[in-house]
Amino acid sequence: MATSDATNSPQGRQPFPWYGIDIGGTLVKLVYFEPTSMTKQEVRDEEESLKVIRETLLSSIAYGQTGVRDAHLEIKGLKFNGYVGNMHFLRFPTHRMDSFIRMVKEKEFSTMHNICHATGGGAYKFEEKFLKEINLRLNKLDEFQCLIKGIHFIDHNTEVNGRSECFSLAQPLDPGGLKKEPYNFRNPYPYLVCNIGSGVSIMAVYSQQECKRVSGTSLGGGTFLGLCCLLTGCETFEEAIELATHGDSTKVDKLVRDIYGGDYKKFNLSGDTVASSFGKMNQKELRNATTKEDLAKATLVTITNNIGSIVMNCAARENIDRAVFVGNFLRVNPISMKLLAYAMDYWSGGSLKALFLEHEGYFGAVGALLGMSCAIDS
Repeated sequence: MATSDATNSPQGRQPFPWYGIDIGGTLVKLVYFEPTSMTKQEVRDEEESLKVIRETLLSSIAYGQTGVRDAHLEIKGLKFNGYVGNMHFLRFPTHRMDSFIRMVKEKEFSTMHNICHATGGGAYKFEEKFLKEINLRLNKLDEFQCLIKGIHFIDHNTEVNGRSECFSLAQPLDPGGLKKEPYNFRNPYPYLVCNIGSGVSIMAVYSQQECKRVSGTSLGGGTFLGLCCLLTGCETFEEAIELATHGDSTKVDKLVRDIYGGDYKKFNLSGDTVASSFGKMNQKELRNATTKEDLAKATLVTITNNIGSIVMNCAARENIDRAVFVGNFLRVNPISMKLLAYAMDYWSGGSLKALFLEHEGYFGAVGALLGMSCAIDS
């Protein structure tokens, strides 16, 4: 893939607009590259399509009731495929796919070109619908490869609002905000990447060319949201996180001190360690004393602790000392980030580092966009 400046249009380039899409089980993530270094002739040739994109995607940060453009993540002055431009990040719930396809049809996006570079399970699920309803062929790309390529492309090419893309957390038990410490991720191999979406996949990455899936779990972000909807009546991920922020999980979970009366020193277990998630809910009087906020917090702690435990086991088995956590489960979710950072450090005796990335769940879509270069070259 070329990333140098260009004064003339690269030969054989795909027509604008350029975008990649990651269709997950819960969220659709879309990355759009807006060129700013086009020649005058290219501007004239692409004037109509670029105008439609600006009016539809870039004139707002909200689309209907559920679509969002994460303007704070926009990357300006990015070099990509022979051009300089801005990268934009958009998302909407997967169950709103029909509305998205209607919008594409109404705005005639699909007439601009007939191929879309896509990844995620939805690239297979919705392939026929895209082709039948808007005559758009999906160039389906491997989601793990897209994820890894997207992570390294963003980290190597950008800073976000003056911040490093990759960071660790200092003092994760501090009740205040996240204390981010920049982390140099330019030569990170080997490392684990834990992608927390609807479910969870964990990969060991040994080089840019070598990676393998080493574990995963069905208990992920979709589980957290589904259980919160059942237990609290909330409707959105943001609402569930807001409830959890004000909850007390110790009213729901049975702790080591509830069983042993304090710390279990023989096995170095603090009294505050969760011994049984939701273990107090078999008693009616304790159930009656809990709030929706408590249930949401306990659900979040349960899912996060399970993920952390699996990652710890993978790191020990693969002899890896860095774990990168990504995915939209971490969006607006400092509670889980702090829990993961603390757990990795505490249970490994400081040998395992938990790392996070500013663009969280968008790396698959970035990798799909990068796949456009392969399609042009082939």
